[in-house]
Amino acid sequence: MPTPTRAAIILPWERTRTDLSGGDPTRAADARLAEAIGLAASIGLVVVHTAILHIRGRRPSTLLGEGQTTAQAAELADNQVEVAIVDSALSPVQQRNLERAWGCKVIDRTGLILDIFGERAATKEGALQVELAHLDYQRSRLVRSWTHLERQRGGFGFLGGPGETQIEADRRLIGDRIVRLKKELEQVRRTRGLHRSARKRVPFPVVALVGYTNAGKSTLFNALTGSEVTARDQLFATLDPTMRGMRLDSGRKVILSDTVGFISQLPHELVEAFRATLEEVAEADIILHIRDAAHPESAAQRADVVKVLDDLVVDGTLTDDWPSRTIEVLNKADLLGGVDQLPERAGAVGVSAITGEGLPALMAAIDARIGAGMDTADYSLSPSDGARMAWLYQHGEVVSREDRDDTVHLTVRLLPADRARFERQE
Repeated sequence: MPTPTRAAIILPWERTRTDLSGGDPTRAADARLAEAIGLAASIGLVVVHTAILHIRGRRPSTLLGEGQTTAQAAELADNQVEVAIVDSALSPVQQRNLERAWGCKVIDRTGLILDIFGERAATKEGALQVELAHLDYQRSRLVRSWTHLERQRGGFGFLGGPGETQIEADRRLIGDRIVRLKKELEQVRRTRGLHRSARKRVPFPVVALVGYTNAGKSTLFNALTGSEVTARDQLFATLDPTMRGMRLDSGRKVILSDTVGFISQLPHELVEAFRATLEEVAEADIILHIRDAAHPESAAQRADVVKVLDDLVVDGTLTDDWPSRTIEVLNKADLLGGVDQLPERAGAVGVSAITGEGLPALMAAIDARIGAGMDTADYSLSPSDGARMAWLYQHGEVVSREDRDDTVHLTVRLLPADRARFERQE
């Protein structure tokens, strides 16, 4: 069995930064450090050293101050650290200089999250998305920090012209692979679009779960659907989207979609690469924003999720009406003494996915939200038109029925898409 890698977590913390509630910035830094430790532990790293380093400004060469860099070099050596994780964004130059100063491998927050995603991706789609994100990130890291990147080599036409440097060849090969990956992911996107079109023809409303990583989305998904999707007390336990059918108390059937968790400072490479997955959220009729109500940084986590969703609006993936389609779900009520102990928040539903408390209220809220978006229409059908009458009963709610001599008059509540489909058939 291989020896676990010894790691250090270095958190640069700007003095002006405070948490979202305007509270103690040290507590916010401690929470951020704990999250980084959890990220490292989730891929088997053993954290043997941590440090919160307050910085006044970001130095272009090393990010940290000279004294801080020197002091950490001694700490890392004493603790025999093999990889130092700087919980911030590092430029390629900063990463190279810190590796030279500390004598060990250095990765930043983006590199750590990409490594986690690379280990967890279980489907072909997930693997493609992670590889694209990793290559996009790695392309900017091709700096002249190793001897093989300094070599000149002659080449054939398909490998590069005479005198092409290894770094240029590497960058070009990465660029070619990125082009191929984007084409494959475009096919994935088209396939997902066909699946969505097929669901719309059925059709059933789609309810997508979003939230901060480890907020309990998969546990709630299992509790609502009776599925056995992987659910662990671990950051990014779910990467690939899973969909299951669920029947509400009204008899309506909906499709529940479990998605990847968000995180603060989510690398833009991942947002771009996971666009095909995030389109499931964009197409959802209802979005359930799952929050860990027991987490001390719950408000900050909520803001991080909202920011990612707002960013998806800016780039055109998500429409700006997403808040009107969202139900906020305050999960892990059992850790606070039950649903009654949760803080009041207008429109939010308190639940415990572990104990099941609050789940009937959540299902009722989903039912009500779907019902609120339905149209009421009147139709007069021939008594012999049994197929179309059965379709209305199956896809809508028949509010009233009046049987006359030569017609059956129905008042039906339908989703707008269903109403359009039925009326096209007339």
